[in-house]
Amino acid sequence: MDRHGEAGGPVIYLDYQATTPLAPEAFETMVPLLRDQFANPHSAHRAGRMVAAQVELARDAIVQLLPPGGRLLFTSGATEALNIAIQGAPAGGIVTIATEHAAVLDTVAAMRRTGRAVTVLPVDGDGLVDMEAAAREIVSGVALVVAMLVNNEIGVIQPVAALADLAHDAGALFLCDAVQGYGREVIPSQCDMVAISAHKIHGPKGIGALWLRDGVKIDPLIHGGGQEAGLRSGTLSPALCAGFGVAARLMREQAEADRAHVAALSAQARALFADWALNGSADARYPGNLNIRRAGIDGARLLSDCRNVSFSLGSACASGSGRPSHVLRALGLSDSQARGSVRIGFGRYTTSAELEEAAKVINGAATAQAAP
Repeated sequence: MDRHGEAGGPVIYLDYQATTPLAPEAFETMVPLLRDQFANPHSAHRAGRMVAAQVELARDAIVQLLPPGGRLLFTSGATEALNIAIQGAPAGGIVTIATEHAAVLDTVAAMRRTGRAVTVLPVDGDGLVDMEAAAREIVSGVALVVAMLVNNEIGVIQPVAALADLAHDAGALFLCDAVQGYGREVIPSQCDMVAISAHKIHGPKGIGALWLRDGVKIDPLIHGGGQEAGLRSGTLSPALCAGFGVAARLMREQAEADRAHVAALSAQARALFADWALNGSADARYPGNLNIRRAGIDGARLLSDCRNVSFSLGSACASGSGRPSHVLRALGLSDSQARGSVRIGFGRYTTSAELEEAAKVINGAATAQAAP
């Protein structure tokens, strides 16, 4: 990563929810599979079988952070995984939450246009789903319930296990978007399908996965050569798979150290940004995500004023749309409050000194902007 800004100074990266720095160990594992071991993993010859073995080693490493009793299908990313799961689910109604990622909300909206019944559950001011509304809506006739474990914009952790229980009581499948939670939070064993992404855990971009509980059957979205158990045709990249596998292994092996590091950074960040209001629950959240707001601030202008600090206004997928965040609006924030919010994300490779320097830059620019 180029760590220098437009003025030539070092860039402080605080946008871990958008993507994470590639782990050096993942990069080193990928290089020979890109340069020398380039055979097609679906070929029957020896070279093909050798790289196919690397794919399976990666698959084994990734599933160790998922519930037991399932199978893992590689995809191009979590967006594809979510589309396969939603579009391939059995006929019936779909229930999801207002603060879900666009990969879910836009896909269920497309399904609604085909005639599927879709219900979008509200959240409270903390960003937590209304469980009474969920109990009313997740009933017989619903085929699929979709919920995010850790919200990408505000870091709030939804009661996924309870939602999955409601789904099963109604005879529905439960799909968990675990992109932000995989490797960081325990994924409840009640899930039937789980979507994950490599580049959120220090792996490469361009690869994700869909985990399916044993016995869960869905229709394929992509047809072709029948790869990945016939549910996701297309030639796999052994390099991307291997990088994903190494990243998953490191998330497992370094879990305790990562958790302690992020907790310390979170406490420091909360103190450094004490004059800002927190968006979302203060308790039911992943600590590496700090979404905050301040009166009299325009987040887009603040982002422009702090060119050597990489933070965001919310989801990277929608940050250029000019519209207030649908997640923050679902919490009940006004348009001005939503536009005055920023998201700061940190993790394994963030240092305390970087966080302190970034806070100095952001707070200074915010104070200058809010001055009469």
